[in-house]
Amino acid sequence: MKSRVQEYPPSRVSEITGISEETIERITHEYATNAPAFIRVNYGLQRHAGGGMAVRNIFCLPALIGAWRHPGGGAVLSTSGFFKYNYAALERPDLIQGKPRTINMSQLGQALTDADPPVRALIVYNTNPGAVAPNQQRVLAGLKRGDLFTVVLEHFQTDTADYADILLPATTQLEHLDIHRAYGHTYAMLNTPAIQPLGESRPNTEIFRLLAVRMGFDDACFKDSDDDMVQQALEGLNGSVTLEELQSKGWAPLQVGDAPFARGGFPTPSGKCEFYSERLKDLDPLPSYIAPREDRLSNPSLAKEFPFVLISPPAHHFLNSTFVNVFHQKEVGPTLEIHPADAQPRHIQDGAPVEIFNARGSFLAKAVVTNRTRPGVVSAPSIWWNKLVPGGRNANSTTSEEVTDLGGGATFYDNLVDVRVAD
Repeated sequence: MKSRVQEYPPSRVSEITGISEETIERITHEYATNAPAFIRVNYGLQRHAGGGMAVRNIFCLPALIGAWRHPGGGAVLSTSGFFKYNYAALERPDLIQGKPRTINMSQLGQALTDADPPVRALIVYNTNPGAVAPNQQRVLAGLKRGDLFTVVLEHFQTDTADYADILLPATTQLEHLDIHRAYGHTYAMLNTPAIQPLGESRPNTEIFRLLAVRMGFDDACFKDSDDDMVQQALEGLNGSVTLEELQSKGWAPLQVGDAPFARGGFPTPSGKCEFYSERLKDLDPLPSYIAPREDRLSNPSLAKEFPFVLISPPAHHFLNSTFVNVFHQKEVGPTLEIHPADAQPRHIQDGAPVEIFNARGSFLAKAVVTNRTRPGVVSAPSIWWNKLVPGGRNANSTTSEEVTDLGGGATFYDNLVDVRVAD
């Protein structure tokens, strides 16, 4: 570990990150000398080529300084992994015959336009890939195929629903039974319907049960009710949370303890926090730095053509692409935050229409000249529906279908672009 650290003195880390050496040294000292020390990793950090290794590096730090032994110490990205529901009972992998093809949704555009054999049918539920999937123009080209049969389960006429051959009305959270995990807390929650399903809408589970009957599947699981499925999911918690308790209170705490990793129990083959990982020997068995694919240091030729890193966090009133059709008028419209030092040489004034572009595509926004973003970085709060914005494109027209080093995640923030005044 000491030899690896020598490769990254504060001067080199400062060059990579744009953070001053003084700040790096101060944060390091504060983290190492205060207990309990806790790191909250948030979403966005992992959305570049080395995102998996970046998260791995951070989660090794608590073991390095002994923070896991303290209640309230350690690190967390999401508490969803604490919910040991019986997913096998819900997904039934034992019923799969043969070896079906699996396609990463982050590469949906490639799958719909270039897969061999081609994808002939698509069922979309709980997502809006026409707006949220990377390399948007390629995704839309695939959805436009005349030989693609598309079924969409939805509440609203989303960008994806516009391409549906059959559009089925799905229930909202207010109309169906469900059980929840969480991002930040450790309470199981029962979602009980507040109203009866409106119109002809049905839960996704009911739609798939009906499909199973029509397709001739007679396995017993396709007769399970939503109550049955909740009960089956809870079996993974070994009685620590019961359906009766959830029905009584609506929520129940998981039994995770004050310091769950103080004596091991990590989800690794050894049960330890593995600084050396045998499973990662083909990538890098030790914590390391994996640069973004599109970066001024790792890809200077591309950065010369497209000098800005684009990030696209959720707009204030949106949750990814949810609520956009309801609250879009509360936003001032698609905006691009750009630093004055970058705006001035491009003759971009505050409020001016701009085009953000790279070799994959482009979208339009209104410039917000501000020092909230640093030079070399532009921010376009998203994810706007295409049909609700000028030009009919959002930030995902510029994002890549490349995936992360670990886990096959999307690399939304590994994205170099340029900006110019729009007509």
